[in-house]
Order: sequence, then C-alpha cells, then structure tokens
Amino acid sequence: MSDGYYNSKKTDDLCEHVCGQGSKAAKTISRLKCVLKGFDLRTYLLLFVLMPFAILAIYLHGQKFTYFFRPLWESPPKPFQTIPHYYNENVTLEALCSLHGWGIRESPRRVFDAVLFSNEKDLLTVRWNELYPFVTQFVLLESNSTFTGLPKPLVFKSNKDQFKFVEPRLTYGTVGGRFRKGENPFVEEAYQRVALDQLLRIAGIEEDDLLIMSDVDEIPSAHTINLLRWCDDIPQVLHLQLKNYLYSFEYYVDSKSWRASIHRYSPGKTRYAHFRQSNVLLADSGWHCSFCFRYISEFVFKMKAYSHSDRVRFSHYLNPKRIQDVICKGTDLFDMLPEEYTFKEIIGKMGPVPRSYSAVHLPSYLLDNAEQYEYLLPGNCIREKQTGFMW
Repeated sequence: MSDGYYNSKKTDDLCEHVCGQGSKAAKTISRLKCVLKGFDLRTYLLLFVLMPFAILAIYLHGQKFTYFFRPLWESPPKPFQTIPHYYNENVTLEALCSLHGWGIRESPRRVFDAVLFSNEKDLLTVRWNELYPFVTQFVLLESNSTFTGLPKPLVFKSNKDQFKFVEPRLTYGTVGGRFRKGENPFVEEAYQRVALDQLLRIAGIEEDDLLIMSDVDEIPSAHTINLLRWCDDIPQVLHLQLKNYLYSFEYYVDSKSWRASIHRYSPGKTRYAHFRQSNVLLADSGWHCSFCFRYISEFVFKMKAYSHSDRVRFSHYLNPKRIQDVICKGTDLFDMLPEEYTFKEIIGKMGPVPRSYSAVHLPSYLLDNAEQYEYLLPGNCIREKQTGFMW
C-alpha cells in the first residue's frame, strides 16, 4: 500500500474524529475544514480560478461559441438557382432579354417600389434617384414605433420637402405602432408589412405589375429593373443578389445578400415579405449597404430599434467612441462572429472586413453628389459631428 493512500486514510480518520466533537454549528464548520483539507492545490485552482474564469468567458463570449459551432447542428439553406446577369449599356434590351432566355415585350410593365421606412433618409434619397427613371409609383409606409416597440417621430413626414422630386409618383402612409413590451420584434415587423400590402392596393397595383420588395438599404440597380420590366416570361418571383457592404461602400463583405425580391404581382396571392419566397436568384443586381449612416446617433438608434436588438448584450456597445472605432476598423458592432454554415467560411471571415478602394459601378446619384455623401465612399470612415436634432 502506498504512502499516499496511508496519509489520505489517516487524514480521513482524523476528520471523522474531529467532526464528531462539539455543537452542531461547530460540527458543520469542522466538516467543511475537513473536506477542504482533503483538496490539493490543483483542486483549489480549478474551483477558485478556472471555474470563475470559464463562467465569465461564457457570459462575455457565449454568443461567439454558439455561432462558431453552428455548423455542428445547423445545415446551410438550399442553394439558389442563380441566373447569370448580362448587361452592358451599349447592348440593346432585346439582345439582353435574349441572353437571359426571355422574350421582349411590346411595352414595359409598370413598376412599384415599396418600402418600410425608419430613419434612413440618405439611403432613401440614393435609392429613389437610382430607380426614378423606371418606377411608376413609390410606396412608403412609416410607423411611429420601431420594431422593438420604441416610440419614434415620423421622420419622412418631417422631411418630406427633401423628396419633392417623387411627389407626383408617391403613395405615402402611416401606421400606429402597438407598443407591446416584451413581444418578439418580428411580430411588429410582420404587422407593418401587412399594412404595406394595404397601401399597395391604395397605390393602384394591378395584375402582372412588377413589385420590388426590399428594405431601404437594399438598392436594386436601375438597369436591373429596366431589364425586368421589358423582358417577357421572367420568373413570377425572383430574388436579387446584391453586393453586401457594411458602414459604407468602403467595406465590401460579400455578394450573399438575397432578401430583396421582384414579383409579378398577383392579386390575392402576392404578400409583402422579407424572407425567401423563391429558389431563383438573379446575379449581381444591386447593393446592400447595412448600417450606412451619417451620424453616430443613427447607429445607436438602429441598434436599439431593429428586429435584432437582442444583440446589444452590453450597454457599452452603444458608446459613441466605441462605435466610431468599430466603423474605422471594419469590425462588428455587436462583437459577433460571422453568420456562416461551415467552419471554413466562419474562419475565413473572422476579423475586420477588408477595405475596398473601388468606387466603380456604384449608384450614379451617389457619385454625382460625392461631396454631399462623402461618408459613404472609400477613405471617409470618420462620421460627421451632429448639429441639432438627429432627424
């Protein structure tokens, strides 16, 4: 028998003797002392150093662990059937439609562009100027509530004078928020999208008109819309592959944005939505500029207001100095890992988004007014000082 076992047995016997003496309280204290005497240094290290550290790490970075191991329990969605996109300004529409396997119409379809609006004034201006030549009716719905139930002013209504150029073609409506605390934000979002369906009918949309379903910051290119309004036999529902940018057109992420879609409107069947509605995707069809704001206060507002506000896990995420630092580094506002489905893609996208120095094939209105929208172009990550009220 080893000396180690003998010493341990001797300690246990001694503990049993001591623990049997004195009052009940004394017995409890003695018993605890006896138990602790039986622990070695490694046990103390595990209990009082490593375990608290592990609990703290899970508290601070638990979301990262979840996202990193996502490929173990979640499979990627079914891949899209991607249609090659042919375009050159010197090629006729008849030839372009033919390249896609479509015929040419005698006259173009009418086009309706419908959006839910929060506070993205600059991107709305860029969007509407990009699409203006080919849109029959702009449809905009605004609520006095965010998706998370926070009250907000009617920003578009207060700044309507900035959008006079679309006034003859604009159907504008408002909807009151329900302000239900603790409710899933996607419920409020769905409620507002149903209201947008009603506004589209007021705007006069009819059978086979083209309907653009996308958020304000998901901007289809003008030539894409012109192609689809002139070509015959296009799919009933077609998703648009958009170039994905973060904070400005300086940080190009990937070309995986697909939620924007084009519908040949069918009364009683077409419903305004922002999820996958088809397996068909038209390649390289525009731009998605996420969190592309002029002022830091607008970043703070959206972080608290949009459907994924639960990602603000700590109050310091909303610190203006931190947000400015994040923008210039191209890192994640919510300190999250990439939302991918394979370890290769997750690891490949970890870290800051690389800077892009290309401003080629961006919306023409943006480049024509570069001085006014300098913050959206490469080399201008510092956000402007805000003067007056953010709206």
